[in-house]
Amino acid sequence: MALSAQQIPRWFNSVKLRSLINAAQLTKRFTRPGRTLLHGFSAQSQMSSDNCFLQWGFKTYKTSSLWNSSQTTSSSSQENNSAQSTLLPSMNEQSEKTQKIPSIDSEVFLEELDDLPPLSPMQPISEEEAIQIIAAPPLPPSSFTLQDYVDHSETLQKLVLLGVDLSKIEKHPDAANLLLRLDFEADIKQILLFLKDVGIEDNQLGAFLTKNYAIFSEDLENMKTRVAYLHSKNFSKADVAQMVRKAPFLLNFSVERLDNRLGFFQKELQLSVKKTRDLVVRLPRLLTGSLEPVKENMKVYHLELGFKHNEIQHMITKIPKMLTANKRKLTETFDYVHNVMSIPHHIIVKFPQVFNTRLFKVKERHLFLTYLGRAQYDPAKPNYISLDRLVSIPDEIFCEEIAKASVQDFEKFLKTL
Repeated sequence: MALSAQQIPRWFNSVKLRSLINAAQLTKRFTRPGRTLLHGFSAQSQMSSDNCFLQWGFKTYKTSSLWNSSQTTSSSSQENNSAQSTLLPSMNEQSEKTQKIPSIDSEVFLEELDDLPPLSPMQPISEEEAIQIIAAPPLPPSSFTLQDYVDHSETLQKLVLLGVDLSKIEKHPDAANLLLRLDFEADIKQILLFLKDVGIEDNQLGAFLTKNYAIFSEDLENMKTRVAYLHSKNFSKADVAQMVRKAPFLLNFSVERLDNRLGFFQKELQLSVKKTRDLVVRLPRLLTGSLEPVKENMKVYHLELGFKHNEIQHMITKIPKMLTANKRKLTETFDYVHNVMSIPHHIIVKFPQVFNTRLFKVKERHLFLTYLGRAQYDPAKPNYISLDRLVSIPDEIFCEEIAKASVQDFEKFLKTL
């Protein structure tokens, strides 16, 4: 049925009204995401519906005009079909565009998320989120043990791996505080490399640092200067390594002190440079310990025990520990060997190892030999027994070669004492 000229505007308005309703429905469908994410989202939907209406109205008006000017029924029906086929693709295209709009805005939204500021630590969270948070235990403000700080300190963890005994270091509060302030890479690593260059092996670092934790407070260049000084005094690299291992605090002393110590022993004992060097290599704590025991023992050997200066010199070069031995032990050992066993000074000088032996061991063996009638210590007489063999060999060899008795006999005799 053909539309009259008066009916065309009414039909046009009805079509526009239906288009507006469809656009409103589409807008209502995507209004909330548009307002939440991007404000332009709703405006785009409305523009799309208006474009749909304009295209639809223009093509409908054109179709109706052609339809009225046709002469036959068959041509009008064909035109009407072509009009419908023309309208549908336009609506489908516009519908597809409308459906694709949320995906476009979603991509824009994800891009804008990268520009958002980080969440504030004061932002409230839900109870479920709070339950899922696992907080690390707080660092104790003070403690009597370093164990409480190991989990929080990379420095302490690596020192433990090196073999450092923190239980011994924590007995010194100043040392514990020092380690907690140090950074392993900045403060410790270079010192460890220096110690390895000096000659401290990897398996020796733990024991060394446990004793001399104060080395971390020493200046690295100063320690290198001290090692260079020892080399200038003809101490070999092996000598320096041995001295540092036996006396861990050696590198903590200044060049002036090391020089004064070497000068003291060379002058006081009247030793040559080589003998002085050999003496401190064998007992390097002579350079780090107190000089008072040394001075006291020198007086004991000379004034109380009656040794001559050259005899003292000979004994201490063979047994350097005699310079730092306990005064009471020295006097008791000498009194028993010289006055009870009747061994003169010149024989004791030849075998100073007796001062480095426990006195009860000397007494037990001397009394057993006396019981057997074999206590003979004069080298000019038969069956002579030297002090060296008397105190240095194990019980089995002593009984078999010197006492000429069994170990069981020796043990039975000891029970009678």
